[in-house]
Amino acid sequence: MAIARLAGVSLDSDDPIGLGRFYRALLDLRLLHESDDVVVLGAKGVALTVERVAEHKPPDWPNDAVPKQMHLDLYVDDLDVAEAEALAIGARKPETQPAPDKWRVLLDPSGHPFCLTLPA
Repeated sequence: MAIARLAGVSLDSDDPIGLGRFYRALLDLRLLHESDDVVVLGAKGVALTVERVAEHKPPDWPNDAVPKQMHLDLYVDDLDVAEAEALAIGARKPETQPAPDKWRVLLDPSGHPFCLTLPA
């Protein structure tokens, strides 16, 4: 029996509104709250929040000078299509791609890595 249920995932950013809009477009989430300091997005009982951190330092994945704080794994139907659409809304693609035929590592506008992956 579970002790708790996942309520949400929170991301740090120096631009909560911009990063919130990126994830809203990427994941088709509902906007629940938006202010200069926090954005709350929701879907099917889970929230994604973006919180302002004034001196946010984005991870420099795949290096470790500033390690990644977290990453999201996102299922997609077609890697090429999903990658192109994510890049069009502001994602960036790092050179390092450990398994590009199975998943693609992209960086959100605040530098957090996330993976587009095919379901097993």
